Amino acid sequence: MPNTEPMTQRVELAAVRDRLAVDGLITDYAVAVDDGDWEGYRALFAPRGRADYRSAGGIEGEAGAVAAWLAESLLMFPMRQHLIVNRRVRFGIWEQDTGDTARVQADYVNPMATAGPAPDFVCGGRYAFALLRTDDGWRLSEVVVREKWRRLPDRHTAPVIN
Repeated sequence: MPNTEPMTQRVELAAVRDRLAVDGLITDYAVAVDDGDWEGYRALFAPRGRADYRSAGGIEGEAGAVAAWLAESLLMFPMRQHLIVNRRVRFGIWEQDTGDTARVQADYVNPMATAGPAPDFVCGGRYAFALLRTDDGWRLSEVVVREKWRRLPDRHTAPVIN
C-alpha cells in the first residue's frame, strides 16, 4: 500500500494557507474602508470585480466606481470601525472548478462617528464575498452588503431637571 501521508499533509497545508489568505483579505477589506484607503480598496479586487451597497442606500458597480462613491459618502464619518465576524468560508468544489474560488459569508457591525469617539450611527448586517485566486493571490470578485439594521442617534435633548 503506497504511503499517501505526505501528499495529504501538503493538501491540508495548502487548504490552511488558503483559508488564512482569504481571512486576511476580508480583514484588509475592513481596514481599507475604515482607514479610507481607496487605492488599497481597489487593489483587493480582481479585474472586473464589483461591489453592491444598495441595501445600505448605496450603489452597485465596478470596484473603482464604488471606491470613488465610498470616498465621497464616508467623508462625513471620520471614525469608522467595521467589525467583521462569524466568517464562514467555502471553497470551490474541485469537480466544478479548479478550487480557485471561494465564498465568504460574514456578519458585520459598523459604528461610525461624525466627530468625537462616540458613534453617531451604527449599522449591522451580513456580507457575501466572492473570491478568486489570481496570479497576485486571492482577490475579491464580488462584495454584496446586506444591511439588516441601523441605529441613528437620538436627536432629542434630555430634559433638564432642577
